[in-house]
Amino acid sequence: MIVHSKSIGLHLHHLMTAEGIGVDPDKYIIVQNPAGGTFGYKFSPTNEALLGVAALVSKRPVFLEFNMYQQITYTGKRSPFFIHLKYGADKDGKLKAMEADWSVDHGPYCEFGDLVTMRGTQFIGAGYDIPNSRGVGRTVATNHAWGSAFRAYGSPQSLFASEVLADMMAEKIGMDPLEFRYLNVYREGSTTPTGCAPDVIAFPKAIDTLRPLYKEAKEKAKEKNEKGGNIKYGVGISLNMYGCGLDGADSSEIWVELTKDGVTVGASWEDHGQGADMGVLTYTYETLRPLGIKPENIKLVMNDMEKTPNSGPAGGSRSNVVTGNAIVAGCRKLMEAMKKPDGTFRTYDEMVEENLPLRYEGKWTAHFSACDVDTGQGDPFSTYMYGVLMSEVAVDTTTGKTQVEKMTIVSDCGTIVNKLVLEGQIYGGLVQGIGLALSEDFEDLKKHTTLTGCGIPQIKDAPDNIVIIHQETPRPHGPYGASGVGEMPLSAPHASIINAIYDACGVRIKHLPAYPEKVLAGLKELNK
Repeated sequence: MIVHSKSIGLHLHHLMTAEGIGVDPDKYIIVQNPAGGTFGYKFSPTNEALLGVAALVSKRPVFLEFNMYQQITYTGKRSPFFIHLKYGADKDGKLKAMEADWSVDHGPYCEFGDLVTMRGTQFIGAGYDIPNSRGVGRTVATNHAWGSAFRAYGSPQSLFASEVLADMMAEKIGMDPLEFRYLNVYREGSTTPTGCAPDVIAFPKAIDTLRPLYKEAKEKAKEKNEKGGNIKYGVGISLNMYGCGLDGADSSEIWVELTKDGVTVGASWEDHGQGADMGVLTYTYETLRPLGIKPENIKLVMNDMEKTPNSGPAGGSRSNVVTGNAIVAGCRKLMEAMKKPDGTFRTYDEMVEENLPLRYEGKWTAHFSACDVDTGQGDPFSTYMYGVLMSEVAVDTTTGKTQVEKMTIVSDCGTIVNKLVLEGQIYGGLVQGIGLALSEDFEDLKKHTTLTGCGIPQIKDAPDNIVIIHQETPRPHGPYGASGVGEMPLSAPHASIINAIYDACGVRIKHLPAYPEKVLAGLKELNK
Protein backbone atom coordinates (compact mmCIF):
# COMPACT_ATOMS: atom_id res chain seq x y z
CA MET A 1 0.00 0.00 0.00
CA ILE A 2 1.37 3.39 -1.04
CA VAL A 3 0.01 6.66 0.36
CA HIS A 4 0.90 9.97 -1.29
CA SER A 5 0.46 13.02 0.93
CA LYS A 6 2.11 16.27 1.92
CA SER A 7 3.52 14.60 5.04
CA ILE A 8 6.60 16.31 6.47
CA GLY A 9 7.44 13.22 8.54
CA LEU A 10 7.30 10.15 6.31
CA HIS A 11 8.85 7.57 8.64
CA LEU A 12 7.25 9.15 11.72
CA HIS A 13 3.78 8.98 10.16
CA HIS A 14 4.40 5.44 8.94
CA LEU A 15 5.10 4.46 12.54
CA MET A 16 2.07 6.37 13.85
CA THR A 17 -0.50 5.06 11.36
CA ALA A 18 0.41 1.50 10.32
CA GLU A 19 -1.16 -0.15 13.35
CA GLY A 20 -4.25 2.05 13.20
CA ILE A 21 -4.83 1.18 9.57
CA GLY A 22 -4.14 -2.48 10.25
CA VAL A 23 -1.48 -2.91 7.60
CA ASP A 24 1.83 -4.78 7.73
CA PRO A 25 4.45 -1.99 8.12
CA ASP A 26 6.71 -3.80 5.65
CA LYS A 27 3.99 -3.51 3.00
CA TYR A 28 3.21 0.16 3.62
CA ILE A 29 4.99 3.13 2.00
CA ILE A 30 4.43 6.87 2.28
CA VAL A 31 5.58 9.22 -0.49
CA GLN A 32 5.59 12.98 -0.11
CA ASN A 33 3.95 15.22 -2.67
CA PRO A 34 5.71 18.54 -1.96
CA ALA A 35 2.77 20.90 -2.10
CA GLY A 36 4.29 23.52 0.22
CA GLY A 37 2.55 25.68 2.79
CA THR A 38 2.11 23.27 5.71
CA PHE A 39 3.90 25.53 8.26
CA GLY A 40 4.11 22.62 10.69
CA TYR A 41 0.64 21.11 11.08
CA LYS A 42 1.63 18.22 8.81
CA PHE A 43 3.96 17.08 11.58
CA SER A 44 0.75 15.25 12.51
CA PRO A 45 -0.72 12.58 10.23
CA THR A 46 -4.05 14.03 9.12
CA ASN A 47 -5.19 12.11 6.04
CA GLU A 48 -2.72 9.21 5.69
CA ALA A 49 -4.66 6.82 7.94
CA LEU A 50 -8.02 7.75 6.40
CA LEU A 51 -6.68 7.08 2.91
CA GLY A 52 -5.09 3.83 4.06
CA VAL A 53 -8.31 2.48 5.52
CA ALA A 54 -10.33 3.54 2.47
CA ALA A 55 -7.86 1.81 0.14
CA LEU A 56 -7.88 -1.40 2.21
CA VAL A 57 -11.67 -1.53 2.38
CA SER A 58 -12.35 -0.62 -1.25
CA LYS A 59 -9.28 -2.37 -2.70
CA ARG A 60 -9.13 0.47 -5.21
CA PRO A 61 -7.09 3.63 -5.65
CA VAL A 62 -8.66 6.38 -3.53
CA PHE A 63 -8.09 10.07 -2.93
CA LEU A 64 -9.29 12.58 -0.36
CA GLU A 65 -10.09 16.18 -1.25
CA PHE A 66 -11.12 18.77 1.36
CA ASN A 67 -13.02 21.96 0.67
CA MET A 68 -11.74 25.06 2.48
CA TYR A 69 -14.08 24.66 5.46
CA GLN A 70 -12.95 21.07 5.97
CA GLN A 71 -9.31 22.02 5.48
CA ILE A 72 -9.43 24.73 8.16
CA THR A 73 -11.53 22.83 10.69
CA TYR A 74 -9.86 19.43 10.29
CA THR A 75 -6.26 20.59 10.61
CA GLY A 76 -4.61 21.42 13.92
CA LYS A 77 -3.95 24.92 15.24
CA ARG A 78 -1.30 26.56 17.38
CA SER A 79 -2.04 25.87 21.04
CA PRO A 80 -2.76 29.08 23.01
CA PHE A 81 -0.71 29.71 26.16
CA PHE A 82 -2.16 31.58 29.13
CA ILE A 83 0.90 32.97 30.90
CA HIS A 84 1.42 34.74 34.22
CA LEU A 85 4.96 36.11 34.21
CA LYS A 86 7.01 38.17 36.63
CA TYR A 87 10.50 39.68 36.28
CA GLY A 88 12.69 40.98 39.08
CA ALA A 89 15.57 43.41 38.46
CA ASP A 90 17.89 45.62 40.48
CA LYS A 91 17.81 49.43 40.34
CA ASP A 92 20.35 49.41 37.49
CA GLY A 93 18.08 47.29 35.31
CA LYS A 94 19.91 43.98 35.63
CA LEU A 95 17.51 41.06 35.63
CA LYS A 96 17.81 38.92 38.75
CA ALA A 97 14.78 36.63 38.76
CA MET A 98 11.82 35.32 36.79
CA GLU A 99 8.68 33.49 37.88
CA ALA A 100 6.35 31.90 35.34
CA ASP A 101 3.08 29.99 35.35
CA TRP A 102 1.57 28.84 32.08
CA SER A 103 -1.34 26.71 30.92
CA VAL A 104 -1.49 25.28 27.41
CA ASP A 105 -4.90 24.84 25.78
CA HIS A 106 -4.12 21.78 23.68
CA GLY A 107 -7.65 20.80 22.70
CA PRO A 108 -9.02 17.24 22.99
CA TYR A 109 -5.96 15.19 21.95
CA CYS A 110 -2.67 14.58 23.74
CA GLU A 111 -0.45 14.31 20.63
CA PHE A 112 2.70 16.46 21.18
CA GLY A 113 0.98 18.34 24.03
CA ASP A 114 3.76 17.55 26.49
CA LEU A 115 6.39 18.78 24.03
CA VAL A 116 4.78 22.16 23.35
CA THR A 117 4.33 22.68 27.10
CA MET A 118 8.05 21.97 27.55
CA ARG A 119 8.76 24.74 25.05
CA GLY A 120 7.62 27.12 27.76
CA THR A 121 10.54 26.03 29.92
CA GLN A 122 12.89 26.60 26.98
CA PHE A 123 11.67 29.96 25.67
CA ILE A 124 9.91 31.97 28.38
CA GLY A 125 12.64 34.48 29.23
CA ALA A 126 14.91 33.15 26.47
CA GLY A 127 17.64 35.49 25.29
CA TYR A 128 18.27 36.93 28.75
CA ASP A 129 20.73 35.97 31.46
CA ILE A 130 18.39 35.44 34.42
CA PRO A 131 20.28 33.77 37.29
CA ASN A 132 17.20 32.73 39.29
CA SER A 133 14.00 31.36 37.83
CA ARG A 134 11.14 29.09 38.72
CA GLY A 135 8.00 28.15 36.90
CA VAL A 136 5.35 25.58 36.33
CA GLY A 137 3.51 24.70 33.12
CA ARG A 138 0.61 22.39 32.44
CA THR A 139 -1.10 20.89 29.40
CA VAL A 140 -4.88 21.26 29.57
CA ALA A 141 -7.35 19.16 27.59
CA THR A 142 -10.31 21.21 26.32
CA ASN A 143 -13.12 21.05 23.79
CA HIS A 144 -11.39 23.69 21.65
CA ALA A 145 -9.45 23.12 18.42
CA TRP A 146 -6.86 20.37 18.61
CA GLY A 147 -3.34 21.61 19.06
CA SER A 148 -0.74 20.67 16.48
CA ALA A 149 2.71 21.83 15.50
CA PHE A 150 2.94 25.26 13.94
CA ARG A 151 5.97 27.25 12.86
CA ALA A 152 8.09 28.26 15.88
CA TYR A 153 6.36 25.64 18.01
CA GLY A 154 5.83 27.11 21.49
CA SER A 155 8.18 30.07 21.24
CA PRO A 156 5.74 32.71 19.91
CA GLN A 157 3.50 32.12 22.92
CA SER A 158 6.48 32.12 25.30
CA LEU A 159 8.33 35.09 23.81
CA PHE A 160 5.18 37.18 23.47
CA ALA A 161 4.94 37.24 27.24
CA SER A 162 8.64 37.67 28.00
CA GLU A 163 9.32 40.25 25.25
CA VAL A 164 6.33 42.44 26.08
CA LEU A 165 7.23 42.17 29.76
CA ALA A 166 10.78 43.26 28.91
CA ASP A 167 9.37 46.55 27.60
CA MET A 168 7.18 46.92 30.68
CA MET A 169 10.15 46.31 32.98
CA ALA A 170 12.31 48.78 31.06
CA GLU A 171 9.64 51.44 31.48
CA LYS A 172 9.36 50.75 35.24
CA ILE A 173 13.11 51.22 35.61
CA GLY A 174 13.25 54.21 33.29
CA MET A 175 15.41 52.59 30.63
CA ASP A 176 15.15 52.51 26.87
CA PRO A 177 13.78 49.09 25.77
CA LEU A 178 16.73 48.43 23.46
CA GLU A 179 19.30 49.33 26.12
CA PHE A 180 17.49 47.19 28.71
CA ARG A 181 17.87 44.26 26.36
CA TYR A 182 21.50 45.07 25.63
CA LEU A 183 22.25 45.01 29.36
CA ASN A 184 20.58 41.64 29.91
CA VAL A 185 21.13 39.48 26.80
CA TYR A 186 23.30 36.38 26.72
CA ARG A 187 27.04 36.90 27.09
CA GLU A 188 29.90 34.58 27.97
CA GLY A 189 28.97 32.80 31.19
CA SER A 190 25.22 33.17 30.65
CA THR A 191 22.82 30.25 30.69
CA THR A 192 19.60 29.64 28.81
CA PRO A 193 16.32 29.05 30.71
CA THR A 194 17.15 25.33 30.58
CA GLY A 195 20.45 25.86 32.39
CA CYS A 196 22.90 25.33 29.50
CA ALA A 197 25.34 27.67 27.81
CA PRO A 198 24.21 29.33 24.53
CA ASP A 199 25.85 27.79 21.48
CA VAL A 200 27.25 31.19 20.43
CA ILE A 201 26.98 34.77 21.69
CA ALA A 202 25.12 36.73 19.01
CA PHE A 203 22.79 39.28 20.62
CA PRO A 204 25.20 42.03 21.82
CA LYS A 205 26.71 42.50 18.36
CA ALA A 206 23.26 42.36 16.72
CA ILE A 207 21.93 45.08 19.03
CA ASP A 208 25.01 47.22 18.36
CA THR A 209 24.25 46.90 14.63
CA LEU A 210 20.59 47.82 15.09
CA ARG A 211 21.13 50.70 17.56
CA PRO A 212 21.76 53.55 15.05
CA LEU A 213 18.81 52.43 12.93
CA TYR A 214 16.64 52.26 16.06
CA LYS A 215 17.61 55.80 17.11
CA GLU A 216 16.84 57.06 13.61
CA ALA A 217 13.43 55.32 13.59
CA LYS A 218 12.56 56.70 17.05
CA GLU A 219 13.46 60.22 15.93
CA LYS A 220 11.34 59.91 12.77
CA ALA A 221 8.36 58.67 14.78
CA LYS A 222 8.78 61.54 17.23
CA GLU A 223 8.85 64.11 14.42
CA LYS A 224 5.72 62.66 12.83
CA ASN A 225 3.87 62.59 16.16
CA GLU A 226 4.79 66.20 16.89
CA LYS A 227 2.93 67.26 13.74
CA GLY A 228 -0.31 66.05 15.34
CA GLY A 229 -3.19 64.26 13.68
CA ASN A 230 -5.10 61.04 14.20
CA ILE A 231 -2.24 58.74 13.15
CA LYS A 232 0.31 57.93 15.86
CA TYR A 233 3.67 56.35 15.09
CA GLY A 234 5.71 53.96 17.20
CA VAL A 235 8.76 51.70 17.22
CA GLY A 236 9.01 48.30 18.92
CA ILE A 237 11.79 45.80 19.57
CA SER A 238 11.87 42.06 20.21
CA LEU A 239 14.45 39.31 20.55
CA ASN A 240 13.74 36.34 18.29
CA MET A 241 15.26 32.92 18.86
CA TYR A 242 14.57 29.25 18.39
CA GLY A 243 16.46 25.96 18.64
CA CYS A 244 17.29 23.51 15.86
CA GLY A 245 16.25 19.94 16.56
CA LEU A 246 13.68 17.68 18.17
CA ASP A 247 15.27 17.87 21.65
CA GLY A 248 18.22 15.73 22.65
CA ALA A 249 19.79 13.01 20.51
CA ASP A 250 18.06 13.91 17.25
CA SER A 251 19.29 11.81 14.30
CA SER A 252 19.22 11.75 10.52
CA GLU A 253 20.50 9.48 7.76
CA ILE A 254 21.00 9.71 4.00
CA TRP A 255 22.82 7.79 1.27
CA VAL A 256 25.11 8.95 -1.50
CA GLU A 257 26.16 6.92 -4.55
CA LEU A 258 28.85 7.55 -7.12
CA THR A 259 27.58 7.20 -10.69
CA LYS A 260 29.21 7.34 -14.09
CA ASP A 261 27.87 10.87 -14.59
CA GLY A 262 28.30 12.23 -11.06
CA VAL A 263 26.55 11.34 -7.80
CA THR A 264 23.04 10.54 -6.63
CA VAL A 265 21.87 11.45 -3.13
CA GLY A 266 18.88 9.93 -1.33
CA ALA A 267 17.24 11.72 1.58
CA SER A 268 13.88 12.06 3.28
CA TRP A 269 14.33 15.81 3.80
CA GLU A 270 10.66 16.65 3.46
CA ASP A 271 9.76 19.88 1.70
CA HIS A 272 6.98 22.20 2.85
CA GLY A 273 8.06 25.22 0.88
CA GLN A 274 11.42 25.83 2.56
CA GLY A 275 13.66 24.49 -0.20
CA ALA A 276 14.73 21.03 0.93
CA ASP A 277 15.99 20.14 -2.55
CA MET A 278 18.31 23.14 -2.50
CA GLY A 279 19.62 22.06 0.91
CA VAL A 280 20.48 18.55 -0.27
CA LEU A 281 22.04 19.85 -3.48
CA THR A 282 24.12 22.54 -1.74
CA TYR A 283 25.59 20.37 1.03
CA THR A 284 26.41 17.62 -1.48
CA TYR A 285 28.05 20.03 -3.90
CA GLU A 286 30.03 21.84 -1.18
CA THR A 287 31.33 18.65 0.44
CA LEU A 288 32.26 17.02 -2.87
CA ARG A 289 33.85 20.20 -4.23
CA PRO A 290 37.36 18.55 -4.33
CA LEU A 291 35.95 16.06 -6.86
CA GLY A 292 34.94 18.87 -9.23
CA ILE A 293 31.38 17.58 -9.66
CA LYS A 294 29.05 20.22 -11.14
CA PRO A 295 25.61 20.84 -9.61
CA GLU A 296 23.88 19.57 -12.75
CA ASN A 297 25.61 16.20 -12.23
CA ILE A 298 24.15 15.75 -8.75
CA LYS A 299 20.89 13.80 -8.90
CA LEU A 300 18.43 13.95 -6.01
CA VAL A 301 16.16 11.11 -4.89
CA MET A 302 13.86 12.51 -2.23
CA ASN A 303 10.98 11.69 0.08
CA ASP A 304 9.89 8.22 -0.99
CA MET A 305 10.11 5.57 1.75
CA GLU A 306 10.72 2.88 -0.86
CA LYS A 307 13.96 4.62 -1.86
CA THR A 308 15.01 7.08 0.85
CA PRO A 309 16.12 6.43 4.45
CA ASN A 310 14.83 7.97 7.66
CA SER A 311 16.15 11.53 7.67
CA GLY A 312 13.58 12.47 10.31
CA PRO A 313 10.69 14.90 9.98
CA ALA A 314 11.13 18.40 8.57
CA GLY A 315 10.19 20.22 11.76
CA GLY A 316 11.83 22.06 14.62
CA SER A 317 14.16 23.86 12.18
CA ARG A 318 16.20 20.64 12.35
CA SER A 319 16.79 19.54 8.76
CA ASN A 320 19.41 22.06 7.71
CA VAL A 321 21.50 21.10 10.74
CA VAL A 322 20.79 17.43 11.37
CA THR A 323 20.24 16.21 7.80
CA GLY A 324 22.84 18.68 6.53
CA ASN A 325 25.41 17.09 8.84
CA ALA A 326 24.34 13.61 7.67
CA ILE A 327 24.88 14.62 4.03
CA VAL A 328 28.32 15.98 4.85
CA ALA A 329 29.17 12.74 6.70
CA GLY A 330 28.04 10.52 3.81
CA CYS A 331 29.83 12.57 1.17
CA ARG A 332 33.05 12.51 3.20
CA LYS A 333 32.81 8.72 3.44
CA LEU A 334 32.52 8.53 -0.34
CA MET A 335 35.51 10.81 -0.84
CA GLU A 336 37.59 8.84 1.64
CA ALA A 337 36.87 5.65 -0.31
CA MET A 338 37.80 7.37 -3.57
CA LYS A 339 41.06 8.80 -2.25
CA LYS A 340 44.28 7.31 -3.59
CA PRO A 341 47.50 7.03 -1.58
CA ASP A 342 48.88 10.07 -3.44
CA GLY A 343 45.92 12.22 -2.38
CA THR A 344 44.15 12.26 -5.76
CA PHE A 345 40.75 10.62 -6.30
CA ARG A 346 39.71 7.48 -8.16
CA THR A 347 37.30 7.82 -11.05
CA TYR A 348 34.05 5.89 -11.27
CA ASP A 349 35.69 3.36 -13.60
CA GLU A 350 38.61 2.89 -11.21
CA MET A 351 36.22 2.32 -8.29
CA VAL A 352 34.38 -0.34 -10.30
CA GLU A 353 37.64 -1.92 -11.46
CA GLU A 354 38.93 -2.17 -7.87
CA ASN A 355 35.56 -3.55 -6.74
CA LEU A 356 35.09 -0.73 -4.21
CA PRO A 357 31.58 0.11 -3.00
CA LEU A 358 29.93 3.01 -4.81
CA ARG A 359 27.23 3.73 -2.22
CA TYR A 360 27.73 5.07 1.32
CA GLU A 361 25.43 5.95 4.20
CA GLY A 362 25.68 9.20 6.09
CA LYS A 363 24.40 9.38 9.65
CA TRP A 364 24.55 12.12 12.27
CA THR A 365 23.17 12.32 15.80
CA ALA A 366 23.13 15.41 17.98
CA HIS A 367 24.98 14.66 21.22
CA PHE A 368 22.66 16.66 23.46
CA SER A 369 20.22 15.90 26.26
CA ALA A 370 16.48 16.47 26.20
CA CYS A 371 15.10 18.62 28.99
CA ASP A 372 13.97 16.84 32.15
CA VAL A 373 10.18 17.08 32.32
CA ASP A 374 10.21 17.77 36.07
CA THR A 375 13.02 20.33 36.23
CA GLY A 376 12.94 21.82 32.73
CA GLN A 377 16.74 21.61 32.69
CA GLY A 378 18.89 20.17 29.93
CA ASP A 379 20.77 21.00 26.73
CA PRO A 380 18.15 20.23 24.09
CA PHE A 381 19.41 21.79 20.85
CA SER A 382 22.66 21.49 18.91
CA THR A 383 22.33 25.01 17.51
CA TYR A 384 20.07 28.04 17.94
CA MET A 385 18.96 30.88 15.65
CA TYR A 386 18.97 34.51 16.78
CA GLY A 387 17.47 37.77 15.56
CA VAL A 388 16.82 41.27 16.87
CA LEU A 389 13.77 42.82 15.23
CA MET A 390 12.50 46.38 15.01
CA SER A 391 8.94 47.09 13.86
CA GLU A 392 7.64 50.53 12.92
CA VAL A 393 3.86 51.00 13.02
CA ALA A 394 1.18 53.59 12.41
CA VAL A 395 -1.95 53.47 14.61
CA ASP A 396 -5.15 55.22 13.52
CA THR A 397 -6.58 56.54 16.80
CA THR A 398 -10.04 56.98 15.26
CA THR A 399 -10.40 53.32 14.27
CA GLY A 400 -7.74 51.49 16.29
CA LYS A 401 -6.32 49.94 13.11
CA THR A 402 -2.57 49.26 13.08
CA GLN A 403 -0.47 49.26 9.93
CA VAL A 404 3.05 47.84 10.01
CA GLU A 405 5.12 50.24 7.91
CA LYS A 406 8.61 48.78 8.19
CA MET A 407 10.44 45.83 9.73
CA THR A 408 14.21 45.61 10.23
CA ILE A 409 15.89 42.47 11.49
CA VAL A 410 19.49 41.66 12.32
CA SER A 411 19.54 37.92 11.68
CA ASP A 412 22.18 35.47 12.87
CA CYS A 413 21.61 31.96 11.54
CA GLY A 414 25.27 31.04 11.37
CA THR A 415 27.03 30.55 8.06
CA ILE A 416 24.75 31.46 5.17
CA VAL A 417 24.44 28.39 2.97
CA ASN A 418 22.01 29.85 0.43
CA LYS A 419 21.15 33.54 0.80
CA LEU A 420 18.03 33.45 -1.37
CA VAL A 421 16.52 30.52 0.55
CA LEU A 422 17.46 32.07 3.91
CA GLU A 423 15.92 35.44 3.08
CA GLY A 424 12.77 33.80 1.73
CA GLN A 425 12.26 32.17 5.11
CA ILE A 426 12.83 35.44 6.98
CA TYR A 427 10.44 37.45 4.80
CA GLY A 428 7.75 34.79 5.17
CA GLY A 429 8.16 34.43 8.92
CA LEU A 430 7.99 38.16 9.58
CA VAL A 431 4.84 38.58 7.51
CA GLN A 432 3.24 35.63 9.29
CA GLY A 433 4.03 37.49 12.50
CA ILE A 434 1.91 40.41 11.31
CA GLY A 435 -1.08 38.07 11.10
CA LEU A 436 -0.32 36.63 14.53
CA ALA A 437 -0.13 40.13 16.00
CA LEU A 438 -3.06 41.86 14.34
CA SER A 439 -5.61 39.64 12.66
CA GLU A 440 -5.44 35.83 12.93
CA ASP A 441 -7.88 33.94 15.15
CA PHE A 442 -9.79 30.67 15.26
CA GLU A 443 -12.80 30.86 17.56
CA ASP A 444 -15.89 31.16 15.37
CA LEU A 445 -16.63 28.26 13.00
CA LYS A 446 -18.75 30.53 10.82
CA LYS A 447 -16.47 33.56 10.73
CA HIS A 448 -12.98 32.05 10.90
CA THR A 449 -13.24 29.32 8.27
CA THR A 450 -12.14 31.14 5.13
CA LEU A 451 -8.64 32.41 4.42
CA THR A 452 -9.86 35.99 4.76
CA GLY A 453 -12.14 35.26 7.70
CA CYS A 454 -9.44 33.65 9.82
CA GLY A 455 -7.28 36.73 9.35
CA ILE A 456 -4.35 35.53 7.24
CA PRO A 457 -2.49 38.73 6.25
CA GLN A 458 -2.97 39.92 2.71
CA ILE A 459 -0.58 41.80 0.46
CA LYS A 460 -1.86 45.17 1.69
CA ASP A 461 -0.98 44.18 5.26
CA ALA A 462 2.68 43.43 4.51
CA PRO A 463 5.09 46.38 4.39
CA ASP A 464 7.05 46.92 1.20
CA ASN A 465 9.98 47.86 3.41
CA ILE A 466 11.48 44.79 5.12
CA VAL A 467 15.21 45.09 5.76
CA ILE A 468 17.35 42.03 6.54
CA ILE A 469 20.84 42.59 7.95
CA HIS A 470 22.91 39.41 8.05
CA GLN A 471 25.29 38.57 10.86
CA GLU A 472 27.22 35.31 10.54
CA THR A 473 28.47 33.62 13.70
CA PRO A 474 29.55 30.09 12.72
CA ARG A 475 27.89 27.40 14.83
CA PRO A 476 30.23 24.78 16.32
CA HIS A 477 27.80 21.92 15.62
CA GLY A 478 26.23 23.15 12.36
CA PRO A 479 27.29 21.90 8.91
CA TYR A 480 29.91 24.41 7.72
CA GLY A 481 28.84 26.55 10.69
CA ALA A 482 25.20 26.86 9.58
CA SER A 483 22.14 26.86 11.78
CA GLY A 484 18.50 26.66 10.70
CA VAL A 485 16.31 29.67 9.90
CA GLY A 486 12.65 28.79 9.35
CA GLU A 487 11.24 29.34 12.84
CA MET A 488 13.35 32.19 14.18
CA PRO A 489 11.56 34.98 12.25
CA LEU A 490 8.14 33.94 13.58
CA SER A 491 9.27 33.60 17.19
CA ALA A 492 8.48 37.17 18.26
CA PRO A 493 7.59 39.65 15.47
CA HIS A 494 4.15 39.95 17.08
CA ALA A 495 5.79 41.09 20.34
CA SER A 496 7.75 43.72 18.43
CA ILE A 497 4.53 44.98 16.79
CA ILE A 498 2.63 45.06 20.10
CA ASN A 499 5.50 46.96 21.71
CA ALA A 500 5.39 49.42 18.81
CA ILE A 501 1.64 49.95 19.29
CA TYR A 502 2.31 50.88 22.93
CA ASP A 503 5.11 53.23 21.87
CA ALA A 504 2.73 54.88 19.39
CA CYS A 505 -0.39 55.38 21.48
CA GLY A 506 0.10 54.03 25.01
CA VAL A 507 -2.17 50.97 24.62
CA ARG A 508 -0.71 47.71 25.90
CA ILE A 509 -2.25 44.62 24.29
CA LYS A 510 -1.81 41.39 26.28
CA HIS A 511 -4.29 39.16 24.45
CA LEU A 512 -3.78 38.56 20.72
CA PRO A 513 -4.73 39.47 18.10
CA ALA A 514 -4.65 43.27 18.49
CA TYR A 515 -7.92 43.85 16.69
CA PRO A 516 -8.75 47.52 16.00
CA GLU A 517 -11.59 47.36 18.54
CA LYS A 518 -9.16 46.25 21.26
CA VAL A 519 -6.79 49.14 20.52
CA LEU A 520 -9.74 51.55 20.36
CA ALA A 521 -11.05 50.30 23.70
CA GLY A 522 -7.60 50.84 25.18
CA LEU A 523 -7.47 54.37 23.84
CA LYS A 524 -10.89 55.16 25.32
CA GLU A 525 -9.70 53.80 28.68
CA LEU A 526 -6.65 56.07 28.54
CA ASN A 527 -8.82 59.09 27.81
CA LYS A 528 -11.19 58.57 30.74
